[in-house]
Amino acid sequence: MKIVTVLGARPQFIKAGTVSRVISSYSDIQEIIVHTGQHYDSNMSDVF
Repeated sequence: MKIVTVLGARPQFIKAGTVSRVISSYSDIQEIIVHTGQHYDSNMSDVF
């Protein structure tokens, strides 16, 4: 199964971290993260 997580702003990345950790514990699920670029900041992007 594939799950697409769409993220745009920093608070969404913080919240998605918890969900992504749970998803990664299932070997039959592949998560694809799509960053929309909303409020893009190169320094923040490097961190995530």
